[in-house]
Amino acid sequence: MAAKYADVIIDISHEKVDRPFQYIIPQELSDAVYPGVRVHVPFGGGDRDKIGYVIDLSDEPNYPVDKLKTITAVDDKGITAEGNQIQIAYWLKRQYGSTMIAALKTVIPVKQKLKQLEKKKVTRCLLPEELLQAAQICSKKHQAAKARTLYALSQEEVLPYELLRQKLNVSSATLQSLEKQGYLKIETESLYRNPVKHMDGSENRVVLSDVQKNIIEEIVGDYKEGNPGTYLLHGVTGSGKTEVYLGIIEQMVAMGKQAIVLIPEIALTYQTLLRFYKRFGDRVSVMNSTLSQGEKYDQIRRAKDGEIDVIIGPRSALFTPFSNLGIIVVDEEHESSYKSESMPKYHARETAVRIAAMHQASVVLGSATPSLEAYYRAKRGEYKLYEMTNRHGASVLPDVYTVDLREELKKGNRSVFSRKLHELIAQRLKAGEQTILFLNRRGYAGFVSCRECGHVMKCPHCDVSLSEHRSGMLICHYCGYEEVRRGKCPECGSKYLLGFKAGTEQIEEAVHKEFPSARVLRMDADTTRTKDSYEKILSAFADEKADILVGTQMIVKGHDFPNVTLVGILAADLSLNQNDYRAGERTFQLVTQAAGRAGRGDKPGEVVIQTYQPEHYSIVHAAKQDYRGFYEEEITYRDFMNYPPAAHMLAVLIISRNQEDGETLGKKMTDLVNDRYVNDGKYSRTIQLIGPTEAAVGKINDMYRHIFYAKHENYQVLVEIKDMLEAFCKEQEMKNQTVQYDFDPINTY
Repeated sequence: MAAKYADVIIDISHEKVDRPFQYIIPQELSDAVYPGVRVHVPFGGGDRDKIGYVIDLSDEPNYPVDKLKTITAVDDKGITAEGNQIQIAYWLKRQYGSTMIAALKTVIPVKQKLKQLEKKKVTRCLLPEELLQAAQICSKKHQAAKARTLYALSQEEVLPYELLRQKLNVSSATLQSLEKQGYLKIETESLYRNPVKHMDGSENRVVLSDVQKNIIEEIVGDYKEGNPGTYLLHGVTGSGKTEVYLGIIEQMVAMGKQAIVLIPEIALTYQTLLRFYKRFGDRVSVMNSTLSQGEKYDQIRRAKDGEIDVIIGPRSALFTPFSNLGIIVVDEEHESSYKSESMPKYHARETAVRIAAMHQASVVLGSATPSLEAYYRAKRGEYKLYEMTNRHGASVLPDVYTVDLREELKKGNRSVFSRKLHELIAQRLKAGEQTILFLNRRGYAGFVSCRECGHVMKCPHCDVSLSEHRSGMLICHYCGYEEVRRGKCPECGSKYLLGFKAGTEQIEEAVHKEFPSARVLRMDADTTRTKDSYEKILSAFADEKADILVGTQMIVKGHDFPNVTLVGILAADLSLNQNDYRAGERTFQLVTQAAGRAGRGDKPGEVVIQTYQPEHYSIVHAAKQDYRGFYEEEITYRDFMNYPPAAHMLAVLIISRNQEDGETLGKKMTDLVNDRYVNDGKYSRTIQLIGPTEAAVGKINDMYRHIFYAKHENYQVLVEIKDMLEAFCKEQEMKNQTVQYDFDPINTY
């Protein structure tokens, strides 16, 4: 007997309607309505037509039947959410805080069905001599188009439909007429839009080390025995982690299983895809934001239809609807891009573990600089730890030189290049070897300030400094506000209104000035806006069409260029100056990863770290590639301060049109947490509340931002607090305010 009622989540991202609404299923739709399907429903006082997702069915009404409305139609254009996707969405909503519709939209990569591409062909149904005879008859009757078609088919058994339409100028009506007469057959074949272009070159399989073989055998062995787990693969840069991934996935595919490979940046797609394509051919595909809607839709179809075995992509690829998932690989698992910046603010690492558990699949986390969270869990036995301490093959870790920029300045060197780095770049140019120059900044210049009175040019809508670009415009990177650069300080009238130049464009100019013959490529957010820009820049550098690659963080993550023998890290400690408890960890990771790009081939590498704080432990340990030493110092600090991973944090961000309203709501919410969780004694010694206070960026797009934090060692206690605050907010009149929740935030607010 078909269900009579459906619970529907309405496609409105507002807390007030963040609950299922029950509808009657009309008899004519009883077979078409099921969990996951998109439907049209009347909603609100005016019965406006709204889209919703069915999340459950029942035979009994939860309310009087005369109060219930009826589903009007099934949305044929919409993508259906699978049962697993609904479960994942609910988990995201509960675990990270968001509306259910926002969570559903997160796990459904494409919202609309799109028209399939089709390829038509025309096949002859008679013998060639019979078609020639028919062609002659048509000619006598002055049916020239039919005659051309029949003559062409007498020469070829199968012809492309478009060739007949365009080259032979035959109308579709003529072809249909000939088909009715039995001369030919028109066949239609569905095609997939494939974003992966054919890649030439066969794979040169490397000989695996005993360490690599053992890791592959143990992980695959656990899976075969019905004990899939989560594994942390900690390997120094160049140790051969990707070969381990390939080996595990190859055995999984041989068992009929599918694999998801997460990478932190779209910029890494090309090199990663090339290696996987050489192993798996057309059975591998990609999913990322540069694809068209049609390409995304077809990759979802291919995954559902079992046409692909491996999908590669950043965070969103995690929700590819594989039915036979065997393994999820999270490469460079320490990267902050794995944390979503929009609701729900999920982390791909924890979400991968959850999805894998639903499929009884394995998870492999890999990094040369593991996040403290992953390494902490591995040390506690929650993940199984494998360590690869040597580079694979003949390559060795580079020699590292740490240069104190304070001493350079004392000796009169005001260049962006230390004397050591300048000397080594010149050597590389002479030897025909390549150099990477890494800078952790974006734009032509940083903030613009008055050297006389200290005034900083700020955005009138956001509490942040404006950045100067080559065009002479001052631009806000939060809201896009622009204004023309002034010649004098608006506060004191001084002419010393100058930009703090530390951008990639300025570094590129300095290279051209110091080394006029050098061929230079720049890779940053401004040069990688188009669909194929990442691939073009990386391919050109890999093909040695440039001597020096200048760039931001995206150039130091996972790339492998055998002819790069020098890496210059121009401002190693810029990230140390952030007001963020993760600053030391970020600096260690960036410097270590950047240093790891040198000497990955047969030639030895060198690294120059330029810093104003050479004595800082993150710089000292990064120069030695000593992760364990760094971890021990950093975890001691985190434990003392109750920061993740030693404890968990919940950030509650209040965004309001009126500053006083934000302050008032923040005070009410923290008072509520104190009353229910601290003052009653249940968690009085273990919960820490910080704030409420104005956020680090107090205003964006004319919206005021206030923040408070709750800390506790048990994650689920913070989930309880979040649930309680969500319920409280639903009861409030909040017209110009929103509240966002972020667990173990990657960035401070």
